[in-house]
Amino acid sequence: MLEQFYDAVPRSGARSEDFGPLTLFVREGPGWPFYARPTLGHPEVATAADVDRVRARQRELSIPEAFEWVHETTPGLRKAVEESGLTVHAHPLMVLADDAPAPVAARVAESSVSVRVLGAEDPFLQAALTVPHLAFAVPGTAVGPAGPAELAAEALARAGDGSVEQLAGRIGDGLTVVAAAVEDGVVLCAGQHNPVGGVTEIVGVGTLPSARRRGLALAVTAALVADARARGIGTVFLSAGDEDVARIYARLGFRPVATALIAEPAE
Repeated sequence: MLEQFYDAVPRSGARSEDFGPLTLFVREGPGWPFYARPTLGHPEVATAADVDRVRARQRELSIPEAFEWVHETTPGLRKAVEESGLTVHAHPLMVLADDAPAPVAARVAESSVSVRVLGAEDPFLQAALTVPHLAFAVPGTAVGPAGPAELAAEALARAGDGSVEQLAGRIGDGLTVVAAAVEDGVVLCAGQHNPVGGVTEIVGVGTLPSARRRGLALAVTAALVADARARGIGTVFLSAGDEDVARIYARLGFRPVATALIAEPAE
């Protein structure tokens, strides 16, 4: 089920290029770049030569040399990407348990924080897109220096690139749901889920580094889960950054089921 989802979800915002046992998804328009994945239903596992061909195409297109897959589904791919010279990172792949209690949309103690789903015309949409960029630039859960001033500057730099309009269109079409935690007019945390049929993946949950360790990521994830359940979606899953983050998501009822692997050039 997850493999069908992984193959389907990029197709609403990207074109696919066939490389035999690998499929390269190339984003059309602004937004996070996509990656290459094992071709759905292909009988062969990619070789290092196949990976090299995709990487050459990614360089030609000036997009990241990135590959994503589920280890338990395609265990032989790791050897091929490592032979090609890429570094592999492992992340717990977690699915919300069927018996998980219904989530409470807001789990933040401070009454000054509002956690909600954003509409296509919401004025906080630009900031909600920007916060994860600042969050992922400083991985981990430790409190960092980037705060509201850095968020405002980064949002201004990204304004007008078309990403908000594209996201608004996806929200209107029911392809993406965005939730955010807001305090005093500042988006402190945001994330998304992308439903396809009865499955959705929670992605891009990031907290402004200066606002970490306040339960904001958990609150935003709970809001996304509540929205997914309200839509009748039966399978909700995500990839945790590491085991520490996985323990946070476990509080909402997510359970590890496999390992998501991401390959990219070494820094």
